[in-house]
Amino acid sequence: MPGRRNALYILTIISLLTGLFTGRADLFNIAYLIAALMLLSLVWTLISLRGIVVRRSTRTRRSQVGRVFSESFSVRKRGILPKLWLEIRDHSTLPGHRASHVVPTLFGRREYTWEVDTICSIRGEFQLGPMTVVSGDPFGLFRSPRQVYATERLIVYPMTVELKRVILPVGFLSGGDAQRQLTHQVTTNASSIRDYVPGDSMNRIHWRSTARTGSIMVKEFELDPLVDIWLFSDFSANSLAEHSSLQRVGRLIRIAPRAQRIPPSTEEYGAVIAASLAKHFIDDERVVGFAAYTPYRQVFQPDRGNRQLTRIFQALAIARSKSNYALREMLSLETHQFTRGTTLLIITASLEQDWINEAQVLQRRGVRPVCVFIDPQTFNPQLDSASQLGMLQLAKIPTLVVSRDDDVAAALEQRPL
Repeated sequence: MPGRRNALYILTIISLLTGLFTGRADLFNIAYLIAALMLLSLVWTLISLRGIVVRRSTRTRRSQVGRVFSESFSVRKRGILPKLWLEIRDHSTLPGHRASHVVPTLFGRREYTWEVDTICSIRGEFQLGPMTVVSGDPFGLFRSPRQVYATERLIVYPMTVELKRVILPVGFLSGGDAQRQLTHQVTTNASSIRDYVPGDSMNRIHWRSTARTGSIMVKEFELDPLVDIWLFSDFSANSLAEHSSLQRVGRLIRIAPRAQRIPPSTEEYGAVIAASLAKHFIDDERVVGFAAYTPYRQVFQPDRGNRQLTRIFQALAIARSKSNYALREMLSLETHQFTRGTTLLIITASLEQDWINEAQVLQRRGVRPVCVFIDPQTFNPQLDSASQLGMLQLAKIPTLVVSRDDDVAAALEQRPL
């Protein structure tokens, strides 16, 4: 466009100068015609985006690696003046989301729609929008951009693998102490009653109190006195190991997609393993707690149901191995969370051996630690994990070993070493 305008500027100047020297009136007419054409194009460009309404919508703002994220766009024209062309430039941060589009000519009060389907290949939190709407004159001399600053947030959960079974060491029932924490789930511990509110399920109604008071009363429940399973994910910076083939893009250092395989990073394997175990146990109606430093502290008290699974997935979606705490320090800080008889699944690639001593202390308190060890040597051949596996065996900590390019489901379904 600047080239076209410069050519017309030069042609106008030449026509005026030539007309002044030769006195020919037709040259002046050519200069006036070009000036009028440029003025008309400028006015057309200034009003080209008036009466335009751009909308974007999606069914959900949550997706998962490997799933298709769909988004709908519409452009509606309200004015009488036809819109010869419109260009929609999308500035979303979701990798591979090609939502930019060129809208054809719109006559009358018409609406143009299109849909964009994107396969989510990277976990994380992304921004949808803003957009830039660009239009111009019929001769292509000027452009008029306008920013649409509306944005939305999209959370992409980590990929999960389907687990048929997970063999855990059998703990012992100690009776435990009541947690004194209310939960929206129905448990065996009814603590009080309250008035019914819309949304309460029928199985929470306390019929005797309802008959006595004349109004619907529902039961309040507490968490079970014994916690079944805790997931402890290690996202410490010193436990991170990555293969040399790993590619990173952008300032936020996101993992670049590699087909449908897990990127060769212990961070990514840890997120997939934690998400898969959480889904397996919650689908099995087990009580699951979660703790991780991602790098900031994330601790979810044990609970059941999809609400707990959603919270765990959201934490794992943005988890990065940037914590300055070592695994031993994290375990020490969260020791008070684990009650006697708890099964503690520690997901880590750490080669530091002092955390094993902390796990032995938990063993003596009646906690059952199990290590899901992501072998860092298979990601970085310069590392040596043999001594770490030997220490875990000497400490009698059941261990599941997951290596790079392993079938994660098959590895997690094995009997612990």
